[in-house]
Amino acid sequence: MDTTISADIIDGTTTAMMSGYLETLSLVERMHRLLLDVVKDEFERLGVLEINSVQALLLFNIGAQEVTAGELKSRGFYQGSNVSYNLRKLVDLGYMHHERSATDRRSVRVRLTDKGLATRAILSDLFRRHATGLGDRRILSLDRVEGVNAALRNLERYWTDQIRYIY
Repeated sequence: MDTTISADIIDGTTTAMMSGYLETLSLVERMHRLLLDVVKDEFERLGVLEINSVQALLLFNIGAQEVTAGELKSRGFYQGSNVSYNLRKLVDLGYMHHERSATDRRSVRVRLTDKGLATRAILSDLFRRHATGLGDRRILSLDRVEGVNAALRNLERYWTDQIRYIY
């Protein structure tokens, strides 16, 4: 067996994988920024100007739950000081209620107010329109969406394992 040919094939595969992986990283980053722009555009169109797109997504992700900032961080939604700042801002603007825990005074639980729930409904409607439009225009089928989600979950698991030094 000619080992030179094998090395070239392996190197070619590695090069192709590296190229594909870098494109995936770029797409994930661009998609996140674009999602923030899409949310910002929707809110500007409706005249909702007092909160930003990150805060709106925070409302969407909290939904009907009552949570702590720590729970949001541990679920991987938000980073430390960023989530604390945004929660405080949303409480000040009347989108959220906050209440100190009776057992642990350091812990604050938050939940959406009616104003927060109405704002969440705006995003829910936007995402529903997008899901319908993607299907109606045959941009993505349910099978394709499920495939993309499976691939992204695998990438998420791989990165999580890297952080935890499993590999």
